[in-house]
Amino acid sequence: MPTTSAGLTEGDFPLTPNPAPTAPDERARLMEAPSFGTVFTDHMARATWREGDGWGDRGVVPFEHLRIHPGASGLNYGQQVFEGFKAYRGDDGVIRLMRPAENARRFRASAARIALPELSEADFLAATEGVVKADRDWVPTTEGSSLYLRPLLYGAEGWLAVRPSRVAEFALLASPVGPYFPGGVKPISVWVAQGFHRAVVGGTGEAKAGGNYGAAMLPQRQAEENGCDQVLFLDAATREFVEELGAMNLFVVFKDGSVATPHLTGTILEGVVRDSVLALLRASGHEVSERRVGIDELREGTESGEVTEMFACGTAAAIVPVGRLVSPTFDVSVGDGEPGELTMSVRERLMGIQYGRVEDEFGWMRVVAP
Repeated sequence: MPTTSAGLTEGDFPLTPNPAPTAPDERARLMEAPSFGTVFTDHMARATWREGDGWGDRGVVPFEHLRIHPGASGLNYGQQVFEGFKAYRGDDGVIRLMRPAENARRFRASAARIALPELSEADFLAATEGVVKADRDWVPTTEGSSLYLRPLLYGAEGWLAVRPSRVAEFALLASPVGPYFPGGVKPISVWVAQGFHRAVVGGTGEAKAGGNYGAAMLPQRQAEENGCDQVLFLDAATREFVEELGAMNLFVVFKDGSVATPHLTGTILEGVVRDSVLALLRASGHEVSERRVGIDELREGTESGEVTEMFACGTAAAIVPVGRLVSPTFDVSVGDGEPGELTMSVRERLMGIQYGRVEDEFGWMRVVAP
């Protein structure tokens, strides 16, 4: 890989420009309607960690395929973590990141759980901003579009020993993505997982580790085979309480205007969008509880009308309404099956902040480039 000069300090990711960047007309064609994660920009960030030496070889370099030893622990033992967040081009043309320091914090926590070296906040932010600035022309301008950012970290040492790798590679990729709902916001149907669980107490559920997502793919297929868009996992201990919805966090709205979301038990990923939604709801005067939410409570509540709305939140979709809850023993619509009023108002407020349309009263947005 291209290396940076000797003596670089933390937070220093110098740019090596791509000598053959994508031509403007080809870039425009690729950005017309990109499917999620299929188009990549001209640059990426790289860094290497070696036991005893720490982090080195920092830089923003031309996008390239990774060269990885077949014996690397990232391939053989799943010693790998990642993040996902976005750069938004506002209505004023300014490019902003939403709470990137929180993604940096979670990236460090995930790495620690998988016994990988922790990348400092300064390095994380420098790598992010370096790629976004180098590829600012790849940040879309169409409504609801953004530049998706994917930092990843994996054990790279070529040795099959079952122990933490003594070499680790960091890379940060960028991919322009279109709106999650190109035809307008549509409620999703949710299948309650049968015989599968995403995480257990003491496991890796609170880390953003690749293995968690691999384990969720068969249940997701089960959901699709039952005509549903997403899978809802229950806790592994009792199979009574809801946890994550696919790769998103779940919120439940009740008839009295109160809102509940499953509390963080170590089996649920601490979503940055989840935390932002909690802040928005509380600021607007809603009573919000983080607690155990039972699947029977959801079923009975939707049938009786006590539960009026459900929505999920995450980086990809921001906020998505849930219109239907399905299992082998029940099939119930949430409210009238359409996006709920509170769901849409929170979504509009969140996206308004992201795109600079409304005041950022929380100080969440970080300007990267004018």
